[in-house]
Amino acid sequence: MEKANREGYNLAEAELRDLQLIELEMLIEVDRICKKHGIKYCISAGTQLGAIRHKGFIPWDDDADVAFLRTEYEKFRKACETELDSERFYFQDYRNTPGYRWGYGKLRRKGTKFLRLNQEEMPYEQGVFIDIMPYDNVPDGYMFRKLHSLRCFIYRKCFWAPLGKKQEKGIKKLAYCILDKIPDKKLYDSFTKFTERCNRKATKRIRIYTLPVPGNQNGYFRSWFEDVIPTEFEGEQLMGMKNYHDYLSYKYGNYMELPSLEKRKTHPVSQLKLLNSTKGMR
Repeated sequence: MEKANREGYNLAEAELRDLQLIELEMLIEVDRICKKHGIKYCISAGTQLGAIRHKGFIPWDDDADVAFLRTEYEKFRKACETELDSERFYFQDYRNTPGYRWGYGKLRRKGTKFLRLNQEEMPYEQGVFIDIMPYDNVPDGYMFRKLHSLRCFIYRKCFWAPLGKKQEKGIKKLAYCILDKIPDKKLYDSFTKFTERCNRKATKRIRIYTLPVPGNQNGYFRSWFEDVIPTEFEGEQLMGMKNYHDYLSYKYGNYMELPSLEKRKTHPVSQLKLLNSTKGMR
């Protein structure tokens, strides 16, 4: 089916389930590649929560997250160049996709389109995706950690600038316009050097550099992502965190309690094309 609406709309229940099944297909592909090449990964964020609370996707969730320590992420990125089923999937990150504005990767499904509202003008193909998240070191010292967090905040805003300058107003719009003047190559090279420098020696905490983290510690414990076990997800066995309780409690609080109905929302979508059928533009 294919739909488009520049003002955005929320997915119908059947559309959402079709989307989740495509994402499940990609999760299985990640698992296959990682097992073949001895790469350690785990499901994370709402995908880990869904596995524990729902044995699969959170019913209203429209994305999926896979976590790697940086060294494992680089192994997976390289493995995708030769191992990924290129008839069905493609992998994107800022090093292989011109104009890409995220500090992490995405695995996407060919023959689909999934444009979230206000991301229509990004200059690259945007199929249905799952997020491929590299987790990088956070300094152990408190003050170093705070300074590091500020640096991550600046990189996040630089990556977001092409979108931020279109969505914000006033001083924020001006700030994003200035940040968007930074050439892509300069931003990418600086960010790559930053991650390489920070990952020379393992630290107690880790994080995704271009996403915020909860709490005051500016990171997650590395051990949560290192100790992984087979975990049921939609009838499949994917790798999840052994100590999921501490991770989910840190990230979500009382994670077994369902959110209120008004909080059970998907991201607004401006264009959607799934597999198997095509419908008129919405």
